[in-house]
Amino acid sequence: MADAVYTHGHHESVLRSHRWRTAANSAAYLVGELRPGLDVLDVGCGPGTITADLAALVAPGGRVTAVDAAGDVLEQARATVRERGLNNVRFAVADVHALDFPDDSFDVVHAHQVLQHVTDPVRALREMRRVCRPGGVVAARDSDYAAFAWYPEVPVLDDWRRLYRRVARANGGEPDAGRRLLSWARRAGFTDVTASGSTWCYATPEERAWWSGLWADRTTASVYARLAVDGGHATERDLAAIAEGWREWGRREDGWFLVPHGEVLCRV
Repeated sequence: MADAVYTHGHHESVLRSHRWRTAANSAAYLVGELRPGLDVLDVGCGPGTITADLAALVAPGGRVTAVDAAGDVLEQARATVRERGLNNVRFAVADVHALDFPDDSFDVVHAHQVLQHVTDPVRALREMRRVCRPGGVVAARDSDYAAFAWYPEVPVLDDWRRLYRRVARANGGEPDAGRRLLSWARRAGFTDVTASGSTWCYATPEERAWWSGLWADRTTASVYARLAVDGGHATERDLAAIAEGWREWGRREDGWFLVPHGEVLCRV
């Protein structure tokens, strides 16, 4: 997307996180706007778990167009949709800064964890608005890394957050996007915006093992790890220490981790 680089890439440790996402845990603020017969554009669909939920909510009669900048991940999204037995989803490679759709094409335009990774989120929102029909909604949700909170306070996780935010910004993104969504929406020309927030919270033994494990693996084996080292932000030894810090947190019986998100529903 433009000059930005997707900081996470699509390593298995990343998709492990993406496949957990559903409309219920990642797009609840939008669900009340959906009904059968609507046409939805799902921007940055990834492996398609949220896409499939959206498609079920607008059936019968509605359709979802799922797009992503990475063509390879669309194969996984197609598989997700097939497994769900859905026949109202189509797929395309697309750049959110320049969507290849006519004006007023969709009733709902949705983007989850996309705007934090693009070079120009205001331009992206303008494009999302352009392809949304009058009376429709543009919906966006993004996490806010600076607001992440955890306990116990494993010191190396502070190092992880500083490093992640540095790498993400070097790649052209804004890791603290959640708090900026309302501002970006207004700059994009929306005047009827409902802003909200919601969280993911990981606190059970299973959740701690899953969350700490995927971030430990992501820290040493994903595109993010390569960008951190190649960009001069960290050494392999630094990354190994951070990964071990994640595992240490994951072993703690009192471990708790909060991921806050900003959300906007923008009426066109």
